[in-house]
Amino acid sequence: MRFLVDECTGPTVADWLRSQSHEVFSVYHEARGMADDAILDLAHSGNWIPITNDKDFGEKVYREKRPHRGVVFLRLQDERPASKIDVLQRLLDEYDARLADNFVVVTETHVRFGFA
Repeated sequence: MRFLVDECTGPTVADWLRSQSHEVFSVYHEARGMADDAILDLAHSGNWIPITNDKDFGEKVYREKRPHRGVVFLRLQDERPASKIDVLQRLLDEYDARLADNFVVVTETHVRFGFA
């Protein structure tokens, strides 16, 4: 899969996804400081699925009706990289075929799919 990892989600997550043979664009490594609108534009045009823990993406997708190829929003109590990786591993193991074109909210215990 092709993931665009937001800067706030971190370089450790990007590195882990690469180690799992995913294509990754890391905002931290490649475009630090990139604005949310630019991230969504790049993700849409490049067929990337952003992974973020920035709640502004929900506003942009639902209220502003911004086009996307899917978004994974991590809404975690534990923001440490190991927790993010654990949650993403479970998400990919169980739901990888459903990520495209969905807004997905992921917590430590739940996965919720929205359509936008």
